[in-house]
Amino acid sequence: MTTFVHTQFIQKHPGVERVEGIVAKYQGYSQHFEGAKGLAALLLGALVSALLVVANQVIDSWSDGHLMAAWIALWIVAFSSLALFDGPVRSSSSKLRKGLQHWMHVRAQNRQDEKTWAVAQQDPALMAELTVLMLKS
Repeated sequence: MTTFVHTQFIQKHPGVERVEGIVAKYQGYSQHFEGAKGLAALLLGALVSALLVVANQVIDSWSDGHLMAAWIALWIVAFSSLALFDGPVRSSSSKLRKGLQHWMHVRAQNRQDEKTWAVAQQDPALMAELTVLMLKS
């Protein structure tokens, strides 16, 4: 006598589903930081952090009970650096992004030209067309 058992197996691992959900959630957050605006915010944060570290080193040398004045000076440095460097960081990040896009476009064009040339080395008709085009320009 033969008995068939039909079981329903899970098609996806629950841990994989959780990780995919987390990745999808954080990809939605990262869309706000794409482009020049996000790069400017990142550079501005790095610049302000560096200034705060330097200000903290200076404040640490004031160990004679001037702690309140030191914290006020630290926050003045933080907010003034945010105000002063917002415009230049935003414009430089925009220029950097445009330059990077142009560089990537030129590289892709060069790769495509190399592939076309490699194919033309094997195909006489394509080589003849390329020769005519090079002679015209």
